[in-house]
Amino acid sequence: MKPIKILKNRSDIGAGTRGSDMGIDAIEIAAINANNNYFTQFDSEDIETENQSIYNKTKNSFAKRIKNIHSHCIRVSNTVCKNIENNNFPLVLSGDHSSALGTISGIKKAYPNKRLGVIWIDAHADLHSPYTSPSGNIHGMPLAAALSEDNMDCKINTVTSETEEHWTGIKNIGCVGAKVKPEDLIFFGVRDTEEPEDKQIEKLGIKNYKVSEVRYRTLNTCVNEAIEQLKDCDYIYVSFDVDSMDCDAISYGTGTPVPKGFDQYEVIQIINKFLETKKVICLEFVEVNPLLDTKGNKMAETAFEVLDNVTKVLKDALK
Repeated sequence: MKPIKILKNRSDIGAGTRGSDMGIDAIEIAAINANNNYFTQFDSEDIETENQSIYNKTKNSFAKRIKNIHSHCIRVSNTVCKNIENNNFPLVLSGDHSSALGTISGIKKAYPNKRLGVIWIDAHADLHSPYTSPSGNIHGMPLAAALSEDNMDCKINTVTSETEEHWTGIKNIGCVGAKVKPEDLIFFGVRDTEEPEDKQIEKLGIKNYKVSEVRYRTLNTCVNEAIEQLKDCDYIYVSFDVDSMDCDAISYGTGTPVPKGFDQYEVIQIINKFLETKKVICLEFVEVNPLLDTKGNKMAETAFEVLDNVTKVLKDALK
């Protein structure tokens, strides 16, 4: 059986709100409080962060802390690649979603000639670039980088040459150019987007299974369609942002909560069905922010419930 390796990536510099760097520890506390020995079952590795850059007063309103995120994503990429090459299954627990670009790049670095499918379970499309972002927060940009799509048709920002240089570098981590084809990217639960992202989704033909469609057409039908769409992919990466879940029903313990999302049982089913294909090469959980939780540690507890349940299926898939 291929061993699971937990990669703890406590970086939150790509988010607009501090605190997701504490999400991994909050998940561990949820396990401890549930008398669950989950985190003693697997080897783990801490990825060095650049969270000290929060104190940097240099202003870059269109791609905040891009220099530090560039170097951090390289570090994440190298760590993921190394673990894949060592025959580990990287189970990545991250702070904010910007470092998913590092994870994707690490998979491609390990398997440059393999076709990668991406399942993005999230309330947000994360398709902005520094040229289109209204916030400048890079956790809204990882898929633009993975697709190597700047979306210049929707440009609203004029960026500095330094930002351009780092953005080009970010797009080329792991391997030069796009890591994922648009037809190999599938959204589940995306429901909070800006116009530039909507135009990209339409232009690139990215499939988005909204919560209402999953419930109306049935979860099995939608996931089976997605699996069929990715049939030519050698591997699949699943990224689970906890804001894909309904903040009113679950918790507001995440940086950008959005109502009318999935419940944890739907997320568990979605992830498990992809794990059962035995094509999943890496799984990532992101954006638990205990500082924003109004229900104690509820979001981390729910994230751990998902993690614990899907790991049982993952173990079978890795046999």
